Order: sequence, then C-alpha cells, then structure tokens
Amino acid sequence: MYKQILVPIDLTDPEFAKPAIAVAVSMAQQSDGTIRLINVLPLTPVMLAEYVPPDFETQQRKAADDALAVIAKESGLSPARVTSTVRQGGIHQEILEEAGAIKADLIVMTSHRTHKPGFRTYFLGSNAGHVVRYAKCSVLVVRE
Repeated sequence: MYKQILVPIDLTDPEFAKPAIAVAVSMAQQSDGTIRLINVLPLTPVMLAEYVPPDFETQQRKAADDALAVIAKESGLSPARVTSTVRQGGIHQEILEEAGAIKADLIVMTSHRTHKPGFRTYFLGSNAGHVVRYAKCSVLVVRE
C-alpha cells in the first residue's frame, strides 16, 4: 500500500489537520508505513524585514518544529514512524518539493470548506487544488 505518507499541517489551526492526520495514521498502520508532517512558513515580506527581530525566522522555525513534535507525539505512532520538517516558501510548491524529496507515495491533506453549503463547497482550496493537480503521487483530500 502506502509506505511514505506526507501530511501538510497548517499550524495556525492544528485542529483543522486532525482528520487528515487520523486518516494518515490509519493508512500507515495498515501498511507499516511512515508519516512525514510538513509545515510551510511564509516568506517574510521585504518591506517588513526591518520591523522584525533579526532572528525572527529562526524563532518561527523553532516554534513550528516544537508544534510538529507535539502533533507527532499525539499521533499514536512510534517516534520511528513519524518525522517532521519545516520549509519556507509557497505552500503548494514546498509540499510538492517535499513529496518529491522523500519519494512520497501519498499526500493526505485537509481542504478548507466554506461554512455555508452551496456550490462553492464543491471546489478545493487553492493549495489543495494545486497539490492535487501537480503531485506525482496519489493525493487524498479529507474534507473538514
């Protein structure tokens, strides 16, 4: 089945990723696979660079690493089967690059859904849509 599963995590709303994590853990357990959690930090706009501390990006990365470590621990898988990484750049581009780097055979991600039912709920969020279109591996999108 799936041996290397990539799960993008938006740390601004970790609860949002829980359905995707649960699905990924279940699939990893069934196939004796591993999970790689990824968080993508945005680039600091040049116009704001002079207003943030010099070690701002280092602080962000450390906070993201710490948060992913907690999520990995809460996943229920052994530490040997859950790894994490923090990248910086465009969200869908970094997810796709990480998938290629680890030779992922599945990406499991949650897609935003509007709270009002209607036509718009049939479409994926822009990042999920790009990942689905351009991934070289299977992508499972879990609705929130």
